[in-house]
Amino acid sequence: MRLNLPHVLAPVLRRLPAAAARPAREGDDAEAFDLVRTETRLKNRAQVERYLPDILGRALARIWIDPLFRDRFAAEPVATLAAYGVFLPDTISIVFETEGTARPRVVVYEQRGPLAPKRRMLYLQLVMMAGK
Repeated sequence: MRLNLPHVLAPVLRRLPAAAARPAREGDDAEAFDLVRTETRLKNRAQVERYLPDILGRALARIWIDPLFRDRFAAEPVATLAAYGVFLPDTISIVFETEGTARPRVVVYEQRGPLAPKRRMLYLQLVMMAGK
């Protein structure tokens, strides 16, 4: 039996962003710090609501342990996500809030038109819990 491998459904590595385009990281477990495994393009509100909370949860966890990532994300959240392979629609903006709280919060807004007000879609904040 001969397999026709060119027609197998599999990810094409040539389409992934070049390693040089991604931020440099050191260590054997550098993949543990990735926000996504492959380039991710969220194209509409439904995809943002479904996938972005998980991605931002990873980013928020990394903010606690990586001060360089925290500073970069605080300055430009959308650009930082793009550098790590997460691309958002133009109608989506992200704000990193630290004032008035001990724990940072990530707030996602949607603006459907230039004259429309921004609407808050979701926000994430790490909550510490202990149980016995």
